[in-house]
Amino acid sequence: MLSTRREFLASAALATAAAPYLRAQSKTAPEFHGLVVGHGAHRYRVDRLWSQADQAKTPVNNCHEMVQVRDGRLFLLTDHAKNNVLIYAKSGALLGSWTLGLAGAHGLTLAVENGREVLWIADTRGRVVQASLEGELLRELPSAEACGAYKPGEKYAPTEVAVGPDGRLYVADGYGSQFILRFDAAGRYLGKFGGKSELQPGKFLQAHGLVFDFRGPAPLLLCTERMRNEFQWFTPEGEFVKSVYLPGAFLSRPVLKGDLLMAGVCFGMVPHDFRPKMKRGFVTILDRDNRVISNPGGQAPRYTDAGELLVMLQDQPVFLHGHDVCADDEGNLYVCQWNAGKVHPYKLHRVG
Repeated sequence: MLSTRREFLASAALATAAAPYLRAQSKTAPEFHGLVVGHGAHRYRVDRLWSQADQAKTPVNNCHEMVQVRDGRLFLLTDHAKNNVLIYAKSGALLGSWTLGLAGAHGLTLAVENGREVLWIADTRGRVVQASLEGELLRELPSAEACGAYKPGEKYAPTEVAVGPDGRLYVADGYGSQFILRFDAAGRYLGKFGGKSELQPGKFLQAHGLVFDFRGPAPLLLCTERMRNEFQWFTPEGEFVKSVYLPGAFLSRPVLKGDLLMAGVCFGMVPHDFRPKMKRGFVTILDRDNRVISNPGGQAPRYTDAGELLVMLQDQPVFLHGHDVCADDEGNLYVCQWNAGKVHPYKLHRVG
């Protein structure tokens, strides 16, 4: 198993730099509209026509991430500089849009400060900003170089923000130098952990997404290590705790909904080839014990008698590259895609 995983990591390392910039050429087939996907108690009907946004009026490049706010509205982040945020009703009606002119908008995190909902946006061009739900720029964190975390010239391309239970802020430099930067609630730099490594626990090939996991006895910072097909957990101080390996799944950010952990899978694999393959995305859902229980668009999860998860592959090409999944207050899912022909999100209506 170790030699196989090393082979996979070597291939993944070669693809790390190129992966964010590859381009697909086709959309998913229309016949998958209405298809039921998923497994067990987590099955969903695919709605490719959910979004009522007009591409001509509110164009998108990549639909990166989505969150639901308290009043039920859905906020979608795109990297189209004219439309950073599209606001939807659960019906798919477009309620509004706004922009901060961020051409690298990638990570969207919903937080509450003094009872007010706010959005943290990570821009891979080197900015981390906070905005109101109305699109007002509220504040900005210093860059990695400006706060002293990096030396001049070290690459900084943040992909996600997480907010701790005490208000501390954590920034994943997932397309840059692979550190997690820590700030206090006021935005003062506290330190960093991580860095680049193919095999060393607590370091990354691509620290893509972050969220705080409150399902255990103490809150832990949960990170997706995309190129190693892993979820990794850390203490709030940055000490490595554990990891879960999902062979074949190049994971986007971790999303928690109740006891469930889920993620969009941006790339998949093919049998006996450990390099990431384009147009092979799906969604994966794990239970409280971090065992995969459903893979909408992917094959049913399979475990050996020893409890080892087998390689997970795309089953039907419903999705090209799953970049995020948002779970609403009714148990439905919304799948955002990168590099998928500029499609707006699909809705997965819960049926099981």
